[in-house]
Formats: sequence, C-alpha cells, structure tokens
Amino acid sequence: MARPNILVTNDDGWDAPGLAEMKTLAARFGEVYVVAPRDPHSYAGHRVTTDAPLTLTATGAREYHLSGTPADCVRVALSELLPQIDWVFSGINRGGNLGVDIYSSGTVAAAREAAFHGRPAVAISQYVRRGLPLDWDVSGVLAALAVCRIIDGGLRAKDYWNVNLPHLEGDPGFSILDCEPDDAPLDVRFQRDGDSFRYSGTYAARPVTPGRDVDECFRGSVTVSRLRV
Repeated sequence: MARPNILVTNDDGWDAPGLAEMKTLAARFGEVYVVAPRDPHSYAGHRVTTDAPLTLTATGAREYHLSGTPADCVRVALSELLPQIDWVFSGINRGGNLGVDIYSSGTVAAAREAAFHGRPAVAISQYVRRGLPLDWDVSGVLAALAVCRIIDGGLRAKDYWNVNLPHLEGDPGFSILDCEPDDAPLDVRFQRDGDSFRYSGTYAARPVTPGRDVDECFRGSVTVSRLRV
C-alpha cells in the first residue's frame, strides 16, 4: 500500500523547532511536503489573504515557505501546488491551543482549512510551563503516540483533531485522553492607561472545567479533541 502524502505546516514560521519536529514525526507515517508561513502568525485564527499576492519560496526538497497565514498555506498547497496531499499535520506549536484557543489559533485553523477541503488533519500544540525547559524530542514522542491513536480510530474526510501535549518533567507517567474542548473563557483582564488597554491575563489562570482538555492537559495528560466542520 502506498504511503500517504502528508502536508506539514504551522503558525510559528517555517524555521521553528516545532515544525522540524513535526516533519520528523510525519515522515514516520508518510511522504512529507512542507508549506509553512514565512513569518510567525500566532493568534492569527482563520485569517486568509485575498487582497494581496502571496509569494512562494522553495527552502528545500519538497519544502516551501509562503508569505501568508497558516490557512493560506493550506489553501495554496491543496488547490495549486500539491493536490495529491492525503493528510495535513499542523504544528508542533510552541504553546497550548486548549479550549477556546481553537478559535484564535493559526495552528488549528490550518487543520480546519484542510478539513474544509476534505483532508483529515491534525493540529498539535505543546503546552509550555513557565520556567521549565522544553524538550522537543519528548514532544515528538508524545505527538507520535497521539497520531497513532487517531489513525487507529479511523480518519474521516471532514474531521480534524486538536492535540495538546503536556509539559512534563522528571520521569512522570502520562495518559492519552479523548476529551471535549473546554468552553470556559480565557482569563481576560487589561491594564488601562487612559484610552489604551494592554492585555494582562494569565494563560494558566484561565477557568478550568473538570474533565475537559484544559484540565487534563494541565494535569499532565495528552489531550485529543475530535472536531468536525
């Protein structure tokens, strides 16, 4: 059986360490092609470019960066550059995309755009605990286990998955859990200076609904949320 063709993208930019880890991960499952944003687009959500040209630049064999958003990268790849793509992997993002983050995340938007076009897709993000070093090799191991679980469960064309990896230390145990995204709002606070407002919320201080993805990832589990367009 032929190996699937996998498009890899992200929102941290084409030279991010998480993208390198995702390329290594994707190569375990299929033939890898990369179209990633030239510049970081964190919190870009599902923004797309329709009023300006997009410039594609080769960065290696079967690898490109694009002067656009994560969703732009998927659009250009699937419609013009790589119509043979079977799956899309987005990430590994530096920072969690838990709960309501799915609506502002460029990482998740890339997977959602793929689902719009009938390709199963996985968005993977690495939650980062302040002050704790991040080991991308560990992230790759956890991500591979999550992808295996998703593939074993069956891939449907309009489905996409949001995976979040816990930030582990020492030699902890962990589990991989299917769970719903938390719909509680983020910790939304601002510092006001006259007519100027600067966001001052804290990611880890967000409300937590027991048993949903924020709660489980913060407590050390790999969380897998199946979404559908």
